[in-house]
Amino acid sequence: MDCKYLNSCGSCVLELSYNEQKELKIAKIKELFARFYSGEIEFFESSEVGFRSRAEFGIWHENGDISYSMRGRNSKKIEIDSCQIVDLKISNLMPRLLNAIKDDEALVNRLFGIEFISSAKSLIVTLLYHKDVNSIKDNLANIQSKLKIGLIARSRGVKLEFGDTKINEILNINGREFSYIMSDTAFIQPNKKMNEKMISWAVNAVENAADLIELYCGHGNFTIPISLKFQKVLATEISKSSIDMALKNCQLNSVNNIKFARLSAAEIMSAIAKEREFERLRGVNLDSYIFSHILVDPPRAGCEDRVLDFMNKIDNIIYISCNPLTLQNNLEILSQTHKVVKFAIFDQFVHTNHIECGVVLKRIK
Repeated sequence: MDCKYLNSCGSCVLELSYNEQKELKIAKIKELFARFYSGEIEFFESSEVGFRSRAEFGIWHENGDISYSMRGRNSKKIEIDSCQIVDLKISNLMPRLLNAIKDDEALVNRLFGIEFISSAKSLIVTLLYHKDVNSIKDNLANIQSKLKIGLIARSRGVKLEFGDTKINEILNINGREFSYIMSDTAFIQPNKKMNEKMISWAVNAVENAADLIELYCGHGNFTIPISLKFQKVLATEISKSSIDMALKNCQLNSVNNIKFARLSAAEIMSAIAKEREFERLRGVNLDSYIFSHILVDPPRAGCEDRVLDFMNKIDNIIYISCNPLTLQNNLEILSQTHKVVKFAIFDQFVHTNHIECGVVLKRIK
């Protein structure tokens, strides 16, 4: 990547060719997981530029002027005027948005950050202020009308929305399109093309399917495409807004074999063990499920011990991990009953040391 900020920006830290980055990440994973898996590691490549559909920038104020900023590699922040890793819609909007803000002193004053979200049908900007955004409501409405984008403005305790601020996405999974609607606060994989590859990989890993249980399901990112492989799916997520969106996404895609429950991983474990009854499981007969597979995409801390104990009882595990170190720790337990049969690296964040993994485990007979 020929970026003038590569030596100073704290975001992209790997000053290597893409092939060298690939070799480095594969070598790290092979070393980390050598005792669990010795087979081929699939590596799903990303574009080197224009791959981020979600990005956040600080705002640099100097001599009455503003520009974008990023955290610096050797300093708190650096001033920038462009970013090569954001997708084209965001890249094209960045200078237009900044110029429109500069034309209005009220919009410049106390602005400290800008967030961008791009999708197949949406382009949404969030302006972050150290002042009550109600004081600039008309100014914000004017800039939204001028730029024809979804616009959100936030300050402490206040959120204003202008235009359509829902994220409308289309993902292509194994040649089939799936539609999603999400809020601006939903967790979204920032590399859309890699997200499509990751979901497709998980779907293709399913064999001899009966029913699926999924933990940490979010808005149904994996749930909806993979549900086509199963008789029934039970998916859980602690966030009420994510569950609401997941239900809408089922309707959008005419999927009707999924039950979503707003429960934490610990709560669904208690329900399955018949330790507690939950009103949020009303109408769900847990005894009717024959779970042949479990899918987990946990937070960076990985799966808690009780979840791992439950996973050990399921024949097939599909584990998506954003933290190889906690995945390694979890495999210490899972490998007592299961064998790793597939291992993949999804290069979500090119030019960084971050590694996202996918693992398929089968119960040892």
